[in-house]
Amino acid sequence: MGAARNQIDVFVEHPSAGRWGEHLEEKAKRLARKLDLRSVALAVTLTTDAHIRTLNRRWRLKNHATDVLSFPGGPPPPGWPGPLVLGDVVISLDTARRAAKHEGRRLADELDRYLAHGLLHLLGHDHHRPPAARRMATLEDRLLGGPGMVRAVVPPPRRRR
Repeated sequence: MGAARNQIDVFVEHPSAGRWGEHLEEKAKRLARKLDLRSVALAVTLTTDAHIRTLNRRWRLKNHATDVLSFPGGPPPPGWPGPLVLGDVVISLDTARRAAKHEGRRLADELDRYLAHGLLHLLGHDHHRPPAARRMATLEDRLLGGPGMVRAVVPPPRRRR
């Protein structure tokens, strides 16, 4: 019997997304391998500020565009044969473009940061309390090979002398 395969679907709702949907699909596959995820399903949507603002307003009661939203799939029903549905990661390409330009990063790197961040949220990580934020930041950094989104707001712990 072969190895359990992951199902990764990328939906492009942005009119000028170009190749970025393909980029996110490949990056999601690499992140799943790094996290040793097997037999999971993940949906990634690349959208506009207008659409992510609508989602943010509806589900989080925040009336503004944001960079990335995660919608966990929840526990499977009894007898579900798989794959385990991790959920959905929704990324605003408009926000990513602005942030990449402002921070002097490549757009690919910015999208990778959003994807890793959203995926870790689907896996149950958060950054609301300092210990959890440090754990999530460390995982993001490891996945990305550099600073992730959480590291920008949670500095690494200071070493005692």
